Amino acid sequence: MLRYRRELAVLLAWGALLGLLAVWAPTFFAGDQLRNMLVSAAPVIVAAVGMTLVMLTRQIDISIGSIFSLCGVVAGLLVQAGWPMPLAATISVLCGLLLGLVNGALVAGLRLPAIVVTLSTLVAVRELLRYFREGEFVRNLPAGFQWFGLSQAAGQWVVVASALVIALGAGWGLSCLGGGRAIYATGSDPEAARLVGIRPRRVVLGVFAASGTLAALAALLNDIRFADVDPNAGNGLEMQAIAAVVVGGASVNGGRGTIAGTVLGVLLLSTIGPALVFLHVQPQWERAIQGTVILAAVSFAGHAVLNRRSRGLTTASGGVGTPGQSNSPSSASKSTKPA
Repeated sequence: MLRYRRELAVLLAWGALLGLLAVWAPTFFAGDQLRNMLVSAAPVIVAAVGMTLVMLTRQIDISIGSIFSLCGVVAGLLVQAGWPMPLAATISVLCGLLLGLVNGALVAGLRLPAIVVTLSTLVAVRELLRYFREGEFVRNLPAGFQWFGLSQAAGQWVVVASALVIALGAGWGLSCLGGGRAIYATGSDPEAARLVGIRPRRVVLGVFAASGTLAALAALLNDIRFADVDPNAGNGLEMQAIAAVVVGGASVNGGRGTIAGTVLGVLLLSTIGPALVFLHVQPQWERAIQGTVILAAVSFAGHAVLNRRSRGLTTASGGVGTPGQSNSPSSASKSTKPA
């Protein structure tokens, strides 16, 4: 149980927030508000799953917002041109996969800093969209595009269920498959992982490819919620995903984190905004509260790291002796000599 204390803390915080709403703003649970919140959070969950995989390997991907926007526009333009929805979705996902592979190849192959590579991708893709679309929405989409041609209620549950299936699949893969254990090993100690037969560079390439693919899937789940496609829909998504991963208990130093924690992080942060509205708090406090939650999570993680290092030093020293006293065999032999 202690192993998942961070995840439990986030769950308790989310439960406390919902409890506060139940007492002070019970109308939050009336009608479709809760379902609408889950539908809005679903694309962020999918993108944050990809971010979790990347951060577990000590990397970061801040290009997912631009990839999200580009893949959404690609799908919209293809459907607008008369392409079948399944084919348009496939090409959109392949675009995300390709951009993820480019990021991964530069980071793993050329060993460039991930933040520099993905920042370059973010800027390049965003400016490309700005040049070709100039902020113009993709309009005149066929009726079957929104909600996959289903009713709004059915389409909403399809979006939520799709995000849940992706999250459950990723969580199962990290826990039960060799590839998942390789991700944790690469993030914990790349050199040790290499010595046991894992190829860290290949793992890094794979997680960036997965991140790009999941960003494209998230874009599709977001696009079908509306009648038009916004070319700026992904702006800020990278910060939402990173915040959710950190709040959910993943370590920025890699090797520690769970998909369940990430999902809980998304749900907690996604609830804050609507909660403030129902509690009649000015909406500008949302970012301040989210920042406080993130700062608390990072501080908690830093404190845990310091505690682990302290316990490691105590174990290495044998847990005995006074500060400055050596516990090496030579010093121990000297201390047992008769005076």
